Amino acid sequence: MKFTKMHGLGNDYVYVNAFEERVAQPASLARVISDRRTGVGSDGLILIHPSNVADVRMEMYNADGSRAEMCGNGIRCVAKLAVERGLANESELTIETDTGVKRAWCSPVDGIVQEVRVDMGEPILAASAIPTTIDVDRVVDHPLFVAGARHRITCVSMGNPHVILYVDSFDGVDLRALGESLGCSREFPEGINVHVVRVDSPTAATVRTWERGSGITRACGTGACAVCVAGVLTKRTGHALRTTLPGGDLEIEWGSDGRVYMTGPAVEVFSGDWVE
Repeated sequence: MKFTKMHGLGNDYVYVNAFEERVAQPASLARVISDRRTGVGSDGLILIHPSNVADVRMEMYNADGSRAEMCGNGIRCVAKLAVERGLANESELTIETDTGVKRAWCSPVDGIVQEVRVDMGEPILAASAIPTTIDVDRVVDHPLFVAGARHRITCVSMGNPHVILYVDSFDGVDLRALGESLGCSREFPEGINVHVVRVDSPTAATVRTWERGSGITRACGTGACAVCVAGVLTKRTGHALRTTLPGGDLEIEWGSDGRVYMTGPAVEVFSGDWVE
């Protein structure tokens, strides 16, 4: 089976062109191929299929084999691969995901896509749709006792669920403990992605991320979008936000049309053959 390893800000996945390759057990393959000691090494597996409603369809699995609805860094890489491999003929393309059809814009230079802008859609703010069992309409600066301490949390779904916690400094923050505590918390029956955020200015924030199914990652595109929305809801930041993650920067805009736009890099690392 031919594969390509790609990353967006260090959030790396193994990609398979399912126009040409057949993957019978993708969840099992995700666990094996993602192993960083005995496999290719990645945060998960993404298959690129034909679609009846878009140029291509994205099917995503976390490193533990669990199915994920959406990945912001992953969808930028899907757009890059689709344009460069001729699966989509236009620099503006549509990608079917488990959260609906997304639009992406690429600007190839000598046939190579380096940056992709994606319309990530409208954020979901209703608590029951995140989903969370917290009994409020919206979870905005809501107090919650987590990992031995009291925090104020804000929840946003970008098709997948996110919880944002603000800190003045990352010193002393045990991200793994926070992630594992919130990830299995009864308040979040389907799990949740956890983001610890330091606001640097009204237009900039630094983010650290723990993702359900993958653990601590170097970047999360949907999470960066959720951080921008949470910043507006809590009046900490504006509608345009540069999010700095361990892997680099993403430019996020919560537009006047109510939709969130994400712009960032997509990088191909290498291609190879997987012997199952």
